[in-house]
Amino acid sequence: MAARVWRSSIRDALFKKLKSGPVGGGFAPRLASTAAGTRAAPKIPPPPRKGRLLTGTMIGLAIAGGAYVSTADEATFCGWLFKATKFLNPFFALLDPEVAHRLAVSAASHGLVPREKRPDPAILGLEVWGRKFTNPIGLAAGFDKNAEAVEGLLGLGFGFVEVGSVTPIPQEGNPKPRIFRLRQEGAIINRCGFNSEGIVVVAKRLGAQHGKRKMEETSSSLSSSGDEVKQGGKAGPGILGVNLGKNKTSEDAAADYVQGVHTLSQYADYLVINVSSPNTPGLRKLQGRKQLKDLVKKVQAARDEMQWAEEGPPPLLVKIAPDLSKQDLDDIAAVALALRLDGLIISNTTVSRPDPVSRHPLAGESGGLSGKPLFDLSTNILKEMYILTRGKIPLIGCGGVSSGEDAYKKIRAGATLVQLYTAFAYGGPALIPQIKSELAECLERDGFKSVQEAVGADCR
Repeated sequence: MAARVWRSSIRDALFKKLKSGPVGGGFAPRLASTAAGTRAAPKIPPPPRKGRLLTGTMIGLAIAGGAYVSTADEATFCGWLFKATKFLNPFFALLDPEVAHRLAVSAASHGLVPREKRPDPAILGLEVWGRKFTNPIGLAAGFDKNAEAVEGLLGLGFGFVEVGSVTPIPQEGNPKPRIFRLRQEGAIINRCGFNSEGIVVVAKRLGAQHGKRKMEETSSSLSSSGDEVKQGGKAGPGILGVNLGKNKTSEDAAADYVQGVHTLSQYADYLVINVSSPNTPGLRKLQGRKQLKDLVKKVQAARDEMQWAEEGPPPLLVKIAPDLSKQDLDDIAAVALALRLDGLIISNTTVSRPDPVSRHPLAGESGGLSGKPLFDLSTNILKEMYILTRGKIPLIGCGGVSSGEDAYKKIRAGATLVQLYTAFAYGGPALIPQIKSELAECLERDGFKSVQEAVGADCR
């Protein structure tokens, strides 16, 4: 029965996409979506020869999958599908980074990516903000800037997905080229500059998805006690975060963030104030003690004045930079504790060029550096912030995570949850189950019974 269902799904998806014309799918090095302004994003056809090669590979994988599934159980076939995505990475490496990214988002939005059917290891489950995460591994903001592929991305097995940054008014972002691969270093430099379709478009997408989920819940015969911690979030299985940004030309940053809260918070399981992108002039000044305090107060007030059900408003987090002084960190920690901020994301990209990037020909390109060279810098800042906040505020560790061991180090340094992006861009969907498996092994190896037990272990 399972085999017939899998064969039917593959056949239907394949025929549907072939009838509607060429589409791109898969994952490989890419970062940030294509620029979008007041006009709809143009369709970008892949180069003829590369496009044919990619389509042929996808068809071959689908045919091979149809043959394989007849002799495999669902879990085994699921594992095969994730491993098979590795074959697509070299083809995407041939494409321009933004074209590759656009195709990847399209693939996830159209269901042309694997769907995780296997349960996460029990040791990875944890509760944060009254929500149950099946695992602590999330996708950072920047990949799905406009909330086009939330369902497909959560289906890959992430414990949570963060969309955005979303600006109030659509904006193009910075001129191209603005993304540079440093493949040998496992890094990327980008200066995209909050390219966004705007909160109205994103709200429509999230609203449609939210309505679909509510209809499914209503039609379901399953019922749960009001005392139970809610499984999953507003986007379905998995937790959805919404990252808010400001427009480049805006003179009132607080008004931009407040507008984002009023429009998008009803669809979010948590909200993020992004004050740390290096690609929007003046944005990082909002991390100063007085500026941050005033901003957070206004955003919290905007959120709290809205009508909320029993579960209350979504948690509010702030995403900070790794390029901060000791005094900056002291100030941010003081504001976070005084205003009872719900969490911090540590960290955004860096404007520094640590070794070995400093010797790379592209090191002189302006923009934020992400990937492996950021790991030590961001982890040190994470550990320092955990100590300054005395472990009272949930922290999300982000920056340079490319393995389960990396995720484990972030957790031991104080992270309750962990995000990745650049490694996912290079490694594709196959990296997700690998990281979760490796993280579970690390926890068990050191005698921890849960993620929560390991949080901040290196700071005790």
